[in-house]
Amino acid sequence: MSANLIRAIGLMSGTSLDGIDAAFIETDGGAQVKAGPALTIPYDPELRALLRATLGGQGPVEQAESGMTRAHAAAINALMEKHNLPRPDVVGFHGHTILLQPRQGRTWQLGDGALLASLTGIDVVNDFRSADVAAGGEGAPLVPFYHRALAAKLEKPLAVLNIGGVANVTWIGPEPDDILAFDTGPGNALLDDWALAHTGKPVDEGGALARAGKVDEKHLARFLAHPYFARKPPKSLDRDEFALFMPKGLSPADGAATLAAMSVAAIAVAPLHFPAPARRWLVTGGGRHNPVLMKLLRELLGPSLEKVESAGWDGDALEAQAFAYLAVRSLKELPLSLPGTTGVKAPTKGGKLHRAG
Repeated sequence: MSANLIRAIGLMSGTSLDGIDAAFIETDGGAQVKAGPALTIPYDPELRALLRATLGGQGPVEQAESGMTRAHAAAINALMEKHNLPRPDVVGFHGHTILLQPRQGRTWQLGDGALLASLTGIDVVNDFRSADVAAGGEGAPLVPFYHRALAAKLEKPLAVLNIGGVANVTWIGPEPDDILAFDTGPGNALLDDWALAHTGKPVDEGGALARAGKVDEKHLARFLAHPYFARKPPKSLDRDEFALFMPKGLSPADGAATLAAMSVAAIAVAPLHFPAPARRWLVTGGGRHNPVLMKLLRELLGPSLEKVESAGWDGDALEAQAFAYLAVRSLKELPLSLPGTTGVKAPTKGGKLHRAG
């Protein structure tokens, strides 16, 4: 590992609205990555409700942005104090996506980079997606560059599946530029919304609700007929793109079972777009903790499907690590996206730097 590594903390607030992931890494922004400690701080119910009210780019945006930025500053301090970390050179602040409409040239992540730099005294890179969208890209997913760095020594073709609020996949081939990434469909978001509405809990804990239900096959078939699944990637989704497919007239358990089946069925059609079959699937994101989703995935994708921990990765910290990595790439003016990851016409730089001093 080179001595010329940059220390970075990455922050991620996912579309599942569960909380803030913070992770420390050291990297050169290329193939060298040394992962450090990480932690997750759940959002308090008031802030979670505030953020939920801004989805779609409406509601108390300024109040939510200030609150979540301050919560991210607290997460940085908590991570550094708990693990006695050296001061990082930069923070990668993804922010919280409240709107993604790349075809209209719009992407919106809440998060005040200047305020975070002022609160922490550390340089901050944020606004990772705008340059890609402005250049004709989908603005997402951006994590594939980090997947490629981590997978440098693994057998390929390889697929990395992230089941967050929205699910996305990165296909990595044997050559350096063999990379394809796209959103597959809903991940946890609709299932979480259903669980909150019917149980008062923000997630279907342990998949208990879905496990007790029966899938509505007609509803599933209507969902899979959506033109998005036939569209050639790269392609991306807003969190609420499939909100109209929220089940109606079903019991809480049957609705949860149907939503879980929808997420998995959308993932199962993704390999139709791969240049070659993946020899191995590595699953990350909160969805890998749902035993119902994992069971359904193994039934459809086979024994090559494993959690990312089998490769020595930390699935709870991976996206936060990725934005630390991308912040370093931004400082070095290296691309954050490629034609195969977001559909942008050429490799595209991104990120906005806010100096602490």
